[in-house]
Amino acid sequence: MDFKALVENRHEYAKAWKAKTGGKVLGWYEPYFPEEIAYAAGILPVRILARHYPDDVSDKWIYACCYPVRDMVNQFLKGRYDYVDGLVNVEGCQWMYNSWEVAVNNNPKLWNHYLFLPDHTDAPTSKTVLRSELNVMKGLMEEWTGKKITDEDLDRSIEIHNKNRLLLKQISEMRRMDRPLIHGAEMMQIVLASQLMDKAEMNEILEKFIPELEARKPGEDRIRLMLIGSETWDTELEEMVEAMGGDIVVDELDNGTSYYWNNIIPQKDRLMAIGLRYLGRPKNPIKDNNWRRRPQHIFELAEDYNVDGALIVKQIYCHLHGTDNYAVWKILRERYIPYHFFERDTTLPIEDTRLRLESFMNMLKPGLTHLAGWHKAYGE
Repeated sequence: MDFKALVENRHEYAKAWKAKTGGKVLGWYEPYFPEEIAYAAGILPVRILARHYPDDVSDKWIYACCYPVRDMVNQFLKGRYDYVDGLVNVEGCQWMYNSWEVAVNNNPKLWNHYLFLPDHTDAPTSKTVLRSELNVMKGLMEEWTGKKITDEDLDRSIEIHNKNRLLLKQISEMRRMDRPLIHGAEMMQIVLASQLMDKAEMNEILEKFIPELEARKPGEDRIRLMLIGSETWDTELEEMVEAMGGDIVVDELDNGTSYYWNNIIPQKDRLMAIGLRYLGRPKNPIKDNNWRRRPQHIFELAEDYNVDGALIVKQIYCHLHGTDNYAVWKILRERYIPYHFFERDTTLPIEDTRLRLESFMNMLKPGLTHLAGWHKAYGE
């Protein structure tokens, strides 16, 4: 299965789904968006992805922020998402909110909703606040679609989404092998495709793909790396790492492992069950600014997947990750996990990135003594 092609042809897929079903397409920005409720209403939720399109319009509307936000503005103003019927933004990145705001203000026919999700996800009142917010959104979606969302609809949607997350995690577990059957670039394409396609259809694809994956022969030994930091919209970095003899065997990205890491535990109150799942998912910086649980989760992933080192990649102008990095660096140093940090800009600077990756990966190769300096500087 060519998952990269599924991602590249996402616009055509959504348009075909809309023509076949007569349903509505809803775009979403933040990974905390509860797709289960939209799906229960017969809506196709699709993640808005950034791409590297020529941009000559976003400066008028937004400035001094990361390229993904600017590119999303660019795409909407140029009509690339003209098939989208509605847009939802979840409380999170301020720049992402601005992108959503520009899109809806320039497309008055778009149904739109802003979903508040508490930043203090573990606070005593967070679950009741979010449950109330989800109920409001559910009611507005029912009014928009003219369809009553029943408990049976929610149960079916929860089951399909839980299954999707379990299948993704089953594939991810294969990356723990000494010689993984699937590499980081392909895994990320699968996760991205899962954020764009009808979940029931994606589940069928994954169920057919897993036996094919299990029949693969293990490849050669590679340097095992972990990817930490800002969300990704493509696999350019993963592909570069693989071309140099390495492999991203795990990540902790919001739209990577964190997207499918935990499931909904069914209960009588369906909205509460959905809310608890999103409050309990692995934290990103803006949802972890009180308890700092993200660094420990990163270390546990690094240990479980037996990584040789970590790549910390921050999107330029992303203040959330910038202020969180000190805690991530600290725990990696304390646990003797080598890491390399750099920033992404509008595009990935190929030669500069390749040179830096090569230097870091050479340090991690067996038989070299570079790590002695690391332990001396940070541990002994």
